[in-house]
Amino acid sequence: MSQRHPIIAVTGSSGAGTTTVMKSFAHIFRRENIRAQVIEGDSFHRFNRVEMRERTRIADLEGNHNLSHFGPDSNLLAELEQTFRHYGETGSGKVRKYVHDAEEAAEFKCDPGTFTEWREMEPNTDLLFYEGLHGAYQGGGVDVARHVDLLVGVVPIINLEWIQKLHRDQNMRGYSQEAVVNTILRRMPDYVNYICPQFSHTHVNFQRVPTVDTSNPFIAKDIPSADESMVVIRFANPKGIDFPYLLSMLQNSWMSRPNNIVVPGGKMGLAMQLIFTPMILRLMDQKRRAS
Repeated sequence: MSQRHPIIAVTGSSGAGTTTVMKSFAHIFRRENIRAQVIEGDSFHRFNRVEMRERTRIADLEGNHNLSHFGPDSNLLAELEQTFRHYGETGSGKVRKYVHDAEEAAEFKCDPGTFTEWREMEPNTDLLFYEGLHGAYQGGGVDVARHVDLLVGVVPIINLEWIQKLHRDQNMRGYSQEAVVNTILRRMPDYVNYICPQFSHTHVNFQRVPTVDTSNPFIAKDIPSADESMVVIRFANPKGIDFPYLLSMLQNSWMSRPNNIVVPGGKMGLAMQLIFTPMILRLMDQKRRAS
């Protein structure tokens, strides 16, 4: 952790909704005139798309049917920790971009599924913002979480997560349902061993819970909307959280435990603004004092 160069990380698995959270933070950064260096977790994958397919094929031949992007073997986690450490110490470092699709390929002059070259971070940023799979990772001698000043977990219940992934990969990426289900099954051991434990290290967790039937996610015709959901927000340390204020601002919300507040799904964005704005401003105040 660093007062002079703070780091915020949002961690959650593919299809969990971390991108939505990222947009909420972007609104805060823009409103408060905060310059953030953004890092996408995909940029720390170890292999490009073609290489990963080949690694997966070889792993299958060797009897390992669980190689996935969720696990440490497929990611540069030591390098991610070093990037966080270096930014915390100096406010600088190197970043690259994983090119997801044809639109990004045209922008970055790289083939889809590849990486751009490493480049220096933007100078004089106020903080580093990470969004991806491993922002709170700990294991194998690597401790990414200890360098982060504000850790946020995004964890919809598992059936909802699967529905979101099925719809995204089928409708936006053209994958068959069989291919998506195989990916879900392949990732499950790494999800249990490397993704779930991170949510014990986070400072705040957001878990969206649908209020409609999602008992069979593989036949769901659409993703439950925000208004068809509740969001459970858990604070690791509730000290200093003004729960009466949050309850007054977020209608139809309630406390389910001393460190848990439940809000209507449609209020998730507002809840993030109310919760994270003072936290980020506190980090900026500490930064100014340290400088």
